[in-house]
Amino acid sequence: QVQLIESGGGLVQAGGSLRLSCAASGRTFSNYVMGWFRQAPEKEREFVARITWNGGVTYYADSMKGRFTISRDKAKNTVYLQMNNLKPEDTAVYYCAAKWGAGTEYTYWGQGTQVTVSS
Repeated sequence: QVQLIESGGGLVQAGGSLRLSCAASGRTFSNYVMGWFRQAPEKEREFVARITWNGGVTYYADSMKGRFTISRDKAKNTVYLQMNNLKPEDTAVYYCAAKWGAGTEYTYWGQGTQVTVSS
C-alpha cells in the first residue's frame, strides 16, 4: 500500500521559510515523478513543482521559481519542498503526489499539510 505522508507545515511570518517533507513508502519509486501541489481556500488546486525520482530533474510553476526548491533523498525515500521568502498568498494546504514517469495523472496523494503565512 503506497503512502505519502507530508509534514513540516505551520504558521510563519511573511519573508520566512519552511521545509516540507513527504515520506513515501509502499513501493519502489524508480521511474516515478514526485510532485507538490497546493490548494488555497476557495481556489483550484495548483501545481507547485515536480522532480523525477531517478535523475532528480526538476520543474517549477513560474510563480514558484527562485523561491521554492524541490529535492529528494533516495536513501530516506523522502521528497522535500524548501520554501523561502514566503508570502501571504502562499497560504494553502500543500500536497505531495506521485505518478508513473510516463503517466499523465498523479495516482498517489498524501493527506496534505497546512501552510499559513501571516502578513
